[in-house]
Amino acid sequence: MNSMNVWDVLKAPIVTEKSVLLKEDSTEESDDRNHGQILTFRVDRKAGKVDIRKAVEEIFSVKVAKVRTVQYEGKMKKRGKYEGRRPNWKKAYVTLKKGEATVDYAEAI
Repeated sequence: MNSMNVWDVLKAPIVTEKSVLLKEDSTEESDDRNHGQILTFRVDRKAGKVDIRKAVEEIFSVKVAKVRTVQYEGKMKKRGKYEGRRPNWKKAYVTLKKGEATVDYAEAI
């Protein structure tokens, strides 16, 4: 992945009800967990966990504890008599180290 820069790795933050709840629940201080805030991103399908870690650390100036990835298959869609398929995509759950500053997606842009 040497030819990719950090902006090619992270495509977009995922802001859904589930991801916002996950982010908010992980920032509560009453937790006895070892890890901090959990961020969710749509990432390049060819990017590995190390590439995702480096990109998040460089863009947001934070330390990453772990990265989990999920591959999604594109959905079948119909438009009249035509059938097509949305592209396959990859999602990354990035867990920050405990004590890192809270990240707002708009801050880094």
